[in-house]
Amino acid sequence: MLHYFTHYTTHAANDRLIPRERTVPIPATITAVHGYPSKLAVYKITASKYWQVRCWVAGRTHKRSTKTTSLPIAQRFARWFYEDLLVKQLAPQAAVQTAASATKHQLTFGALAAQVYADEQARVERGEFGAGSLRMFRNRLDAQVLPRFGMMLANNIDYAALQEFSRTLSVKYSTTTVSHYLIVVRKVLAHAVRIGQLEQLPEFPKIKIKAASRGAFTPTEYWQLLRAARALRGQKHPNSKQDLRKRIKQCYNDHTMSPDIAWAIGFMVNSFIRPGDLTKIRHRHIELVRGSTNTYLRLTLPETKLHTAPIVTLYPAVRIYQQIVQHQAQHNRAKPNDYIFLPDITNRNYALTVLSFMFNWVLQHTGLKLNPHGHPRSLYSLRHSAITFRLLYGQGIDLVTLARNARTSVEVINNHYASTVTGEQNIAMLQSRRTHTT
Repeated sequence: MLHYFTHYTTHAANDRLIPRERTVPIPATITAVHGYPSKLAVYKITASKYWQVRCWVAGRTHKRSTKTTSLPIAQRFARWFYEDLLVKQLAPQAAVQTAASATKHQLTFGALAAQVYADEQARVERGEFGAGSLRMFRNRLDAQVLPRFGMMLANNIDYAALQEFSRTLSVKYSTTTVSHYLIVVRKVLAHAVRIGQLEQLPEFPKIKIKAASRGAFTPTEYWQLLRAARALRGQKHPNSKQDLRKRIKQCYNDHTMSPDIAWAIGFMVNSFIRPGDLTKIRHRHIELVRGSTNTYLRLTLPETKLHTAPIVTLYPAVRIYQQIVQHQAQHNRAKPNDYIFLPDITNRNYALTVLSFMFNWVLQHTGLKLNPHGHPRSLYSLRHSAITFRLLYGQGIDLVTLARNARTSVEVINNHYASTVTGEQNIAMLQSRRTHTT
């Protein structure tokens, strides 16, 4: 049912070739899946480095390899595997029953979530839903929603259960994040209503969202970051390798500051891109445009949040890109399909982790990790700075043009980016006078 499982394989084909004792679960590794029956468990065997999953459904034991060495990811897979089996077991029965008798076979919240995930995946394939949004939906299900509600029936999830869930989340997460988790629950329960598993949606707790915009850097702080990133180039991180290994899991370049960090800082501020775009940009996505009055880069990037329009950069991004090309060409990494930033890292999710880690090093070095209100800054603050600088220093720029070029909406700019622009920062505009014509 779920495309999520297509790349996983079973042991059945190999059991004839592997001695039985090598496929027996190692007792010390058998681990339950939180919130699910004890018949669902993940474990390891001598014959494989990967975690395995097994569960008892419909009178027999089902086993799969999770194809991962990570316990949390294996448990995530186990939840989807179990719910998918339940859905497949009940589907043939429901097909031959009347609507009245079908209500005897109530699906668990987890089984309903599996159906919703499959529907959302189909929407992604049709171009109606963003792939990034689907990943976020699945991550939230796996992180908090399924462990809490996975084995519950939809009609047992009432206001009290949702209120307790939101209270638990509020201890660790912001009001915005709590609201997003409740939206995931609502989407699954709304599906339950549509297919007749639930008569009506329960009342949901009202969460008053306190918007906390990511703090932009001032121009002075931006130059501090650039100078610090350049000065740290080639230096080793002051922490020990053991400590760094725990923090970012893998070792990169002996944890020395890469020249890519300074380039990434300047490129983001002059191109309006998101941090995730840093690891997706290849040379083939960039076109240098030399006009009669303006020279810029045209970025034709992969889709971001359903936005596909090209982005045009400011002129400083042209100089930065030329420096990158010159440097990468010396290492034979400036071909069209090569990545712009950290091209030597094939795992692009890990490349983003390295960029974030190095940028945090620069923030700590300059003392700019926290903004004036005490909120932590991150790579995303550079995008915030890019848009804020245009609002402050762009002559005659309108929000529609800025929003389209930044692949966002006017509403988001008004609520999150323009909210940090103060009257003092535009003092010249406030004190200006209209000229009188005779």
